[in-house]
Amino acid sequence: MKIYFLGTGTSQGIPVIGSNHPVCLSNDTRDKRLRVSVWVYDVDFSIIIDCGPDFRQQMLTSNCDRVDAILFTHEHSDHTAGLDDIRPFNFKQEQNIPIYAHQRVLKNLEKRFDYIFETENKYPGAPSVDAFEVVNNQSFEINNQPIIPINAMHGNLQVFGYRIGDFAYLTDVKTIEDIEIEKLKGLKVLVINALREKDHHSHFTLKQALDFITLVQPEKAYLTHISYSLGFHNEVQMNLPENVFLAYDNLEITI
Repeated sequence: MKIYFLGTGTSQGIPVIGSNHPVCLSNDTRDKRLRVSVWVYDVDFSIIIDCGPDFRQQMLTSNCDRVDAILFTHEHSDHTAGLDDIRPFNFKQEQNIPIYAHQRVLKNLEKRFDYIFETENKYPGAPSVDAFEVVNNQSFEINNQPIIPINAMHGNLQVFGYRIGDFAYLTDVKTIEDIEIEKLKGLKVLVINALREKDHHSHFTLKQALDFITLVQPEKAYLTHISYSLGFHNEVQMNLPENVFLAYDNLEITI
């Protein structure tokens, strides 16, 4: 199984429009971050987690040529705004693209992308999806690959992470109950958000992410959903534990 980091930035991306912050001006490509998303694939499946406003660019850069399903963590725009750009996959695969999300998120998408969910007089060129509700404590399968939802809180908003085999992906997490943490034991790779060092009302700080990694004890962990205020990639990486890595756009790992 391969994990391709399509984007590792926070909601504004890096560089931020109009910013003169040194990280935004960095020439290190690892400091240039699109909105957060990941592609998980193997011989039998190709899954995207979150479909943000940079989706088209991410698909072209990664050379992803098939999408079997899209899993949504929650409804915020930096995780959902690229849904219209699934159309080339509809045309190429000649089928609806399955999407999986909390019932609340599906309703939000129906409202924002009503033309996608239209059943009567639908425009022929509009994207087409098959929507499936994700329910906590109920695993599901995509092409015979089991997916386990992980329930967490993004401030006061419920979000889902996902475990796929020995890999788990969680972003926009601030708190998570012990019963959900148990679902993460025995991982080879954990991906978790680490926004910055200063406290934030709805995201893990770097220290909170590292404490969470210590609690879960994966073989390796990668940090994502990173803001420019966390610092330069190279400097942050030098101060991380030996099994923890700062993810960056277009990084690919194998499990």
